Amino acid sequence: MGSPTPLNSMKYHFFWLIIPLLFLYSCSPGPGIPIEKIKSELKDAPDYSIILEDMKEEGNFITQYFHKYRVVRGEESLSTGWEEVSEKYYKTNEAFLGMTLTARKDGENISSVAPPGYQYIGDSRYGQWTSDHRGGSFWEFYGKYALFSSLLGGLHRPVYRNDFGMYQTYRNRNRPFFGAGNQYGTNGSVTKQTKPNFYTRHKQRKRLRNKSFSDRVSSRTGRTRTGFRSRSGGFGK
Repeated sequence: MGSPTPLNSMKYHFFWLIIPLLFLYSCSPGPGIPIEKIKSELKDAPDYSIILEDMKEEGNFITQYFHKYRVVRGEESLSTGWEEVSEKYYKTNEAFLGMTLTARKDGENISSVAPPGYQYIGDSRYGQWTSDHRGGSFWEFYGKYALFSSLLGGLHRPVYRNDFGMYQTYRNRNRPFFGAGNQYGTNGSVTKQTKPNFYTRHKQRKRLRNKSFSDRVSSRTGRTRTGFRSRSGGFGK
């Protein structure tokens, strides 16, 4: 058996160089869950909400996933920067844009996903039930807690007692609640009005993906046609 050619030798060394790198990549822990770090920092706070304010995907060959959160405590609110998350965690929460992922009220942890501020509805410290002109009873936050009304999209649809009763049922079953009319979350009508940047970014990425796919198909089709022409030319001789 003869000695390997320089080209084969290079391929051999590259193969044994890339295998350990692939192994390290597959075994790396990857991005953590930033929301757990936020919860740890708020471990002594009796009340808070952590809201999924925005999310995005980046990269073509290797996709990276990011979340941005809004943390609300009483009358105070702050937003995080972009935090990288795993693909699994991103997909798990993909339907919850603009919603409270986790919260605490009066020291009790709330893990059920819901529109912002719902855990404070019905608590007279934060607002009151008010009657509309038809006698229906809806929730109105006090002025200093108007932030929740803002996060709920300005309460385009008032939260009536029946809505709140539905929320309580979902919360008791630890199921996500998207509003009585499914107007919240990534596919909700209110979210589409209040989070235009997300949808613009999502459309652009989808358009680029489709263009890239179309270019690849066109390139392959072109090569195939060239091959056919070449063979047909040989036939004509």
